[in-house]
Amino acid sequence: MKINEDSRQRSRPVHHTRITDIDFSRKTINRKTDTLVYAMGGLGEVGKNMYCFEHDDEIIIIDCGVLFPGESLPGVDYVIPDWSYLVKNQAKIKAMIITHGHEDHIGAIPFFLQSIHLKEIYAPRFAKALIEKKLEEHRLLRNCRILTIDEASHIQTKYFDVGFYNTIHSFPDSLGVFVNTPNGRAVETGDYKFDFTPIGEKSDFQKMAYMGQIGVTLLMSDSTNSGVPGFSISERKVAATLLEQMRKTPGRLLVSTFASNVMRLNQILEGAVSCNRKVAIFGRSMENVVEIARKNGVIRIPDDSFITGNELNTLPPNRICIVCTGSQGEPMAALSRIANGTHRFLKIIPGDTVIFSSNPIPGNATSVGSVVNKLTRIGANVIVNSPLTSLHTTGHAPQEEQKLMLNLIEPKYFMPIHGEYKMLVQHAYTAQVCGIDPERCLICSNGDIVVMRDGECFIANERIQTDAVYVDGNDASGLSTLVVKDRQILANSGMVAVIVTIDSRYNRILCRPSIVSRGFVYIKDNQTLLKEAEVLLYDALKTKMQQRITFNDIKNTIRGSLEPFLYQKTKRNPIVIPVILNQKAAMEELQNKQMHRA
Repeated sequence: MKINEDSRQRSRPVHHTRITDIDFSRKTINRKTDTLVYAMGGLGEVGKNMYCFEHDDEIIIIDCGVLFPGESLPGVDYVIPDWSYLVKNQAKIKAMIITHGHEDHIGAIPFFLQSIHLKEIYAPRFAKALIEKKLEEHRLLRNCRILTIDEASHIQTKYFDVGFYNTIHSFPDSLGVFVNTPNGRAVETGDYKFDFTPIGEKSDFQKMAYMGQIGVTLLMSDSTNSGVPGFSISERKVAATLLEQMRKTPGRLLVSTFASNVMRLNQILEGAVSCNRKVAIFGRSMENVVEIARKNGVIRIPDDSFITGNELNTLPPNRICIVCTGSQGEPMAALSRIANGTHRFLKIIPGDTVIFSSNPIPGNATSVGSVVNKLTRIGANVIVNSPLTSLHTTGHAPQEEQKLMLNLIEPKYFMPIHGEYKMLVQHAYTAQVCGIDPERCLICSNGDIVVMRDGECFIANERIQTDAVYVDGNDASGLSTLVVKDRQILANSGMVAVIVTIDSRYNRILCRPSIVSRGFVYIKDNQTLLKEAEVLLYDALKTKMQQRITFNDIKNTIRGSLEPFLYQKTKRNPIVIPVILNQKAAMEELQNKQMHRA
């Protein structure tokens, strides 16, 4: 266990010293001597985690994740961080470090590598395999080396000395990170929980306690479950519950869980095999994870325990276990297609048992409930997680486990990360209960800069510009952001098209404009409004066209006149689309002039 103690003295919270009593030169940044800590994503949201440490001419990055869009972002595949600041400073980037392989920590890497040249990414074994598969799909595998790290690894740059410690999460090989800097030691927990009877690796209590003994300046800790009291259920209890349910189920068994919950998948598969059931996997993401987990030795189920969809009818019902995606009611996931009767291989037979080994993510309860109702209607026995069934446990620390982390690390300053704003505030309150001065709890937003200076921390009066970038297909340029805003306007206020006929030879409008509306107002009941708008535009264009103008001037006049009028009358802002029709003779004259110039 190598933790750089150098000449730093042990740091303990000094509760009688208020941060306002310390002179920080009005909270300005000295970029040569200060260490800067900031988030490109992950604060005020659950997803797109990306945290950066910067000192002089070096930057190290921890995680690079996506956020999955909700219904308010129609057509968007992913939301990724805006890393334009890192593009400008890419010569400073010395390392990207991954804590584990969930999408909200690795999903944005292919898009990142399209914008920024990076030689190496450091990732735990299982995360490395997933990243390599992603890069292979995007044809980027040759652009960057993926190096394996574990709890004994060590990364050294000119200013940063980085080490790791084991944590428990719903994903194998999860790591926490400690970063020794010229201005103090920071610890970033990654996603974690404490399980005293885990399946797999144990938490590295000794290393965490040792860091607390030698002094931690800043703790950055997962806040996802900061509003959940108590301790989490052990994965062993969930495994025992699933095994008992499999043993007493007489017919076919369908189990749906998160494809990314590798440890749970392993429990389900091992339980099925021990009950003499063959396993069929449905769902592309789950098939990929199972394949990688088997290659890496996380899942050790023999080949003859797996069957394909075509083989389902060759076995008696009590010999079959189907594991599938769709635990969150996703419309295109395997379980939703099974519930709708549109799955290629599988139809529900009355007497089938369906187990949801998950909890609905906030916002998904309605879609999950809809799938449950459909399955029940066609004869399935549906069992969902509850305090009585214990079919699921979280991968994130509730309040009592957060207190354990705080007491092990004993940080001087605390920065809650990975959570919505309410979660960050609740985590900060938990830290205060554990004895950390409220003035030393730094609740930040994406782009805020925490300055580490000589063992002290403060939020600077500067910010890094960062925003959400919407990815539509494989476009990570940010242009899709504008497209999505148009979609939202169309969904909320509709569209108005204005058709104008002109003769550009004489700079003259030939007739009153025609207005066509879709999704804005019901045309039959609003003829008067549209006629008024046509007259308004006609007068505005006649006045404007008394001088020589361009097609763009005409479009700007239409928008500038019509948009305020429509908002005044309806309190809505539809998209206004000008359509300009030029007289045929005028168009021919324009084309002749252009050819003559060429």
